[in-house]
Amino acid sequence: MTNPTPEDIAARIRPALTKLYVMYFRIAEQSDLTGPQLSILARLKDNGPSRISHIAKQEGIRMPTASNALHQLEQRELVERVRDESDRRGVRVTLTDLGASELQRVGEERTTYLAEMLGTLDEEGLKRADELAEVINELADAYGANLIDTTTE
Repeated sequence: MTNPTPEDIAARIRPALTKLYVMYFRIAEQSDLTGPQLSILARLKDNGPSRISHIAKQEGIRMPTASNALHQLEQRELVERVRDESDRRGVRVTLTDLGASELQRVGEERTTYLAEMLGTLDEEGLKRADELAEVINELADAYGANLIDTTTE
């Protein structure tokens, strides 16, 4: 048997990933924050105050899309705009205390939902999922780095 190609693996797992993604977000709908909004909040938590252009690049989205998402988060007092101390003409967006607590609450809630999904696996399935967790995280980190590289060119 030959080694599987990335295309072979993608064809096998894409339908299941899509199904799991849809089911996960259906049961995790108690928060009215969208996935992209949560991603922006998490990025601000990890990286600190950032310019809108930097957030757009990191998220792989256009400036108007980032600006709109940030405006919605600002209306909910989850982020705020602050003067850039290194360039007084510039503005950075920072996570508020409310934003940090909401990010933590929603993260814990969604971890619980995902744990419930994983809890349907038998012991062997859980062991295999544990082994795959590292691969999934590596893929997410590598893809995120590649996305940033391609949007800065």
